[in-house]
Amino acid sequence: MRIVIAEDSAVIRAGLVEILADRGHETVAAVGDAAALRAAVDEHEPDAAVVDVRMPPDYTDEGVRAAIAIRRDHPGTGVLVFSQYIETRHAAELLGAASGRGAAGVGYLLKDRVGDVGEFVDALSRVAAGGTALDPEVVTQLLGATRRTDDLHTLTPREHDVLSLMAEGRSNGAIAGTLVISERAVEKHVANIFAKLGLAPSDADHRRVLAVLRYLES
Repeated sequence: MRIVIAEDSAVIRAGLVEILADRGHETVAAVGDAAALRAAVDEHEPDAAVVDVRMPPDYTDEGVRAAIAIRRDHPGTGVLVFSQYIETRHAAELLGAASGRGAAGVGYLLKDRVGDVGEFVDALSRVAAGGTALDPEVVTQLLGATRRTDDLHTLTPREHDVLSLMAEGRSNGAIAGTLVISERAVEKHVANIFAKLGLAPSDADHRRVLAVLRYLES
């Protein structure tokens, strides 16, 4: 993969570059602020960008807003937000941006919850390939932040379980294994979820996740 890293901590930035190089990936730019991030993506058109949420000059939400712009302007570049903060105000917009056919993937991981290097690199590879990588805590806070909960109340407890796993980017097979049910049962639950939420099913797991999150945020 060809990767751009945006991280204001020089130590973390250098560590990410070394980790990725050790696994045969090329960091084409490693920058410390949102403006430099957007310029680097414009110049290099990388496979993926790793982006922190809070960066100079104000250390509020510069990174996630830059990530949204990248998703919009460079749909072929996967975006992995890697931060210690959950920015719910913009997270659903990020997950919904550029979600059409041909768009690359998106992810949101929390630094203190990534168990090992391999987990991080696998998540980044999945995002670059068009998939999703969502920390369950991010999903929980996004679902909790929404004001549109009426339709969620119509879901059964099992459908809630399936929706939560689906929002983490799990495939039907992975959901079946986690819940110890058949894949056909998962397919039925997914169909019911989309019907109750007024959403059309999609064959692409990341598109259905984005559709659900976009709906919940609306």
